[in-house]
Amino acid sequence: MKNLILASTSPRRKDLLKKLNIPFTTFSPNVDESVNQKLPPGEIVIMLSSRKANVAAQQFPSSTIIAADTIVVSNEKILGKPKSRKEAKDMLCELSGKRHFVYTGVTLVNEQHTESFYEKTAVDFWPLTDQEIEKYLDNGEPFDKAGAYGIQGLGSLFVKSIQGDYYSVVGLPISRLFRLFMEKRLVPYS
Repeated sequence: MKNLILASTSPRRKDLLKKLNIPFTTFSPNVDESVNQKLPPGEIVIMLSSRKANVAAQQFPSSTIIAADTIVVSNEKILGKPKSRKEAKDMLCELSGKRHFVYTGVTLVNEQHTESFYEKTAVDFWPLTDQEIEKYLDNGEPFDKAGAYGIQGLGSLFVKSIQGDYYSVVGLPISRLFRLFMEKRLVPYS
C-alpha cells in the first residue's frame, strides 16, 4: 500500500485509524466548511469529507487519502462545534432527553479510486439537569466536538442508547472503512 494520509488532526480519528495497524501520517487540510444547511445531512458530510480529501490529494498525489467529517442533527437542525459556552449549553439542552442523529462521512482518494460513504447513528440522551450540563461545560470537553459532546469521554454519561456504529459517533466508522480497504485491496489482509 502506498503512503496512507489521514486528512485530519483529530486525536480521536488518529486513535481509531491506529486500530488497523497500518502506518499513516496526518495532514490538516484547510478547507471551506460552509455548506447549504438545507442539503440532506448525508450529502453534507460527504461533501465536506470530499473537500478535505481532495485538498490532501493535491498535496500528496501518490498517496491514499482518508478524510472524514461528522455532524450532529437534532430536529433537522445541524449542531456543529460550539463557538461559546452558551452555544454549547444550548446544544446540550437541545439534546437532553431526546434522540438525535450523528452522521460521519468518509472519503478515500488515491490514483485509482475515489470512494465516499456515510454512516448514520441514532443516539438517545438521558434528560440532563442544569447541574450536569454546567459541570460538563466546566470540564472543557464539549468545545471541539460536533453537538458539544464526546461519546468516548465524559459525554458518554449522557447517552442512554445508540443504534448504529459507535465509532462513527466518535468520528470514524472504522469497520466500514476497513471493509472498503479490503474490497479495494488497500490492506495486506486476505
